[in-house]
This record gives sequence, C-alpha cells and structure tokens, in this order.
Amino acid sequence: MSSRDPLRDAGSFHIARVLRATVAKLLLALFRVRLIGGESIPASGAVLSGNHVSYGDPVLLWCIAPRPVHFMAKSELWKIGWAGWALDHLWAFPIRRGEPDRAAIQVATELLKRGEFVGIFPEGTRSQEGMGEAQQGAAFIAMRAGVPIVPIGIAGTDQIKPKGRWFMRFPRVTMAIGEPVTAEEFADLGRKERVEAMTGRVMDGIVRQLEIARTAR
Repeated sequence: MSSRDPLRDAGSFHIARVLRATVAKLLLALFRVRLIGGESIPASGAVLSGNHVSYGDPVLLWCIAPRPVHFMAKSELWKIGWAGWALDHLWAFPIRRGEPDRAAIQVATELLKRGEFVGIFPEGTRSQEGMGEAQQGAAFIAMRAGVPIVPIGIAGTDQIKPKGRWFMRFPRVTMAIGEPVTAEEFADLGRKERVEAMTGRVMDGIVRQLEIARTAR
C-alpha cells in the first residue's frame, strides 16, 4: 500500500499528465459530460466534494477539473494489484477508514497548502440511495489547510453499471459546481462547531447542486 506524497514520483506525474491529455477527453465524450458552474472552481488550493454513487464519480471529476485532483481513496483498494498501481499513477493516496489516519490528513493538508486540488467525498463511501451521512473529515482538512470546499452535484453516474447488470453503460452525466464554502463564514464559532457548521453547509450545497444537475440532464 502506498503512503507517499503523490507528487514526488516524477514517473506518475508524467503518466497522469498524458492520461489527462488523452483518456480524459475520450471519457468526457463517451459520457457526454455537461459541466454547469465550472467557473466556481478556484484556480488553486481547494477541496472538491460531491455526492458519491459510482466508481465513475472520481474518474469523471478528475477529467473535468481544470487541474489534477488528488483523491483520498480507501486503503483497501491498494490491496488490489492493478487498482493500487492505477491509483498511484492518478495521484490518489490512501486513507484508513474507521480510524483517524494522521498520515493521510497530513498528505492532504500539504497538497492543499501547495495549491493542489484534493478530492474528498464527505459520505466516506458510495451511497446507492440518495445522500448518505456526512463525515467531517473534509471540513477538518480544509480548515487545517486554510482552503475552501467546493460542493459538487453529480447526476447520471448511477446508471454506468446499475445493480444487477454485468455490462457498463455510457449514460449522459451532468456535474453542477456550487460556490466555494470557506471556514471564515463560521469564524465566530468554536473549532468543533466550525467543523460541524462547515460540513452542514457543504452537504446542503451538494444537495442543491445535485438537484440542478438532475434537472439539467
């Protein structure tokens, strides 16, 4: 399992750049991805957070972002040989679920402070029915790094491989980007309350953007 800073491997950096210039364009065309509100994504240094129903969510979000996104992914995926290799070369990094993972938090914080994008799904895992319960890690990391969180609604990826079907589909996918949420909005609250309030605001934003994305499809 990898625990490195994903930018320290020059080979992975080069491979990911090639993929963004080639495969990303193909995927965006196959899924006829429509982006709404893309101008809301900051030029640098932000956590990108959306709803999560499919393994296609991080892939397509990685494709549409103006800069590479470093996704937090469950550490179990690195136990699958090809998956671990692919994640390493797509600048992802592992997090151990169910316990505080200080190494992953530190990697995310350093990347954000260097102006990179970090992708974190607040639900912590895929949710097949609506929105799952939010975890507070995204808000904690964003506050620690002093960056905003961008709420994103993703519609259509649930049809890529519907439950009970063997073959992958290529449905139309729409992504709606909301206004960034900053910790400064909750400056009058205590630390714990700020994390809770920021998490709530982000989840509300994701729900609103998801409705926009669904309507636009």
